[in-house]
Amino acid sequence: MKKPLIKINWPNKVLTEANEGDDWFNNAKKANIIIPTGCLSGSCGACEIDVNGKTIRPCITNIELSDQELNIEFTTDPYWN
Repeated sequence: MKKPLIKINWPNKVLTEANEGDDWFNNAKKANIIIPTGCLSGSCGACEIDVNGKTIRPCITNIELSDQELNIEFTTDPYWN
């Protein structure tokens, strides 16, 4: 049985769809979003995004089916703003 596609709402109001296990960076590119990167090993936190209110590091996490629809926000750091 084919798994349902996961709807992803990006901060720029673009909607994409993904399968569980897909890469965050490739899916963001479909939405014309560039997720910043640093170490690409999960150590620096440069790529952090909020998925339905939970902060993840897309360099070490693939898209997971936690809800039928995922709402993405960029993590903000008051020291860097």
